Amino acid sequence: MTSPAVDPAPETRPAAPETRTAAPAAPGRRITGAVWAALGIVYVVWGSTYLGIRIVVETLPPFLSGGARFITAGLLLAAIVAWRQGPAALKVTRRELGSAVLVGLLLILGGNGLVVLAETSIPSGLAALLVAAVPVWVVLLRTALGDRPGLGAFGGVLLGFAGLGVLTVPGLSGEVKIGGVLLVLVAALLWSVGSVSSARLPMPANPFTASAYEMLAGGLAALALGLVRGEHHGLDLGAVSGRSWAALAYLIVFGSLVAFTAYAWLLQSAPVSLAATYAYVNPVVAVLLGALVLNEALTWPILLGGAIVVGGVCLIVSTERRG
Repeated sequence: MTSPAVDPAPETRPAAPETRTAAPAAPGRRITGAVWAALGIVYVVWGSTYLGIRIVVETLPPFLSGGARFITAGLLLAAIVAWRQGPAALKVTRRELGSAVLVGLLLILGGNGLVVLAETSIPSGLAALLVAAVPVWVVLLRTALGDRPGLGAFGGVLLGFAGLGVLTVPGLSGEVKIGGVLLVLVAALLWSVGSVSSARLPMPANPFTASAYEMLAGGLAALALGLVRGEHHGLDLGAVSGRSWAALAYLIVFGSLVAFTAYAWLLQSAPVSLAATYAYVNPVVAVLLGALVLNEALTWPILLGGAIVVGGVCLIVSTERRG
């Protein structure tokens, strides 16, 4: 899964642009070449993280590799923040730290971690399409908390659930493990809870600082869970393939640092509604890369269900733009 500074999936702050209402662009604001370049990075790099995860877990255990990824990325981001803005930029209150830790556990351990575990048994493209329904869960959570999304958003929710129903067919028919499908659905729900919570909790004012603490908290928790699961037993680092190491390095540098920096810059330099389009471009990129690189089958449930989910997400995001 990508999120700002995380995967999603995933990679964390600012959280879930699909939950925000876009402010209208300032008069005369032009979409520059730099904006399109940053948008391209977010589209391609975040979309490719599902492929990267699938390659990593070919020879590395899921939670230990995920923990190593986010601990490394969190330390690197914290070092960059201290270098560029001074060590004081990393200071937070106890409440802010607690909030960042909670959000990190929800997004990274729950959201991203379960996706990594699921990708040991299901195709990366299917995982990406199931995660694409995060805006659907976000709308429902916002409604439960008293927000009133528009009718278009609820139409997108209905479309999204219809698409999810189609996407579960491979699991129900035995083509893939249903357990993997259910893990991703739970991961998407936890990711949504974390995204909504991050907008309501007293988070660090600096989004890069918040993301560093979230990644460290989630990474340490993933590492601990991997040890509890016994993933270290029989682990021979010498037997890990070169492509798994390369994919892990790619996820740390590009998935967790480069794409997040591009996204954070986009939020300051372009309309939020434009940045939010990653929500329905990433899964398309992930499906195409899975088919091209790993020869993952493009079955009718994946194509049809994916198209329905992306359509629902598109409707939700477009509704948020007009809000």
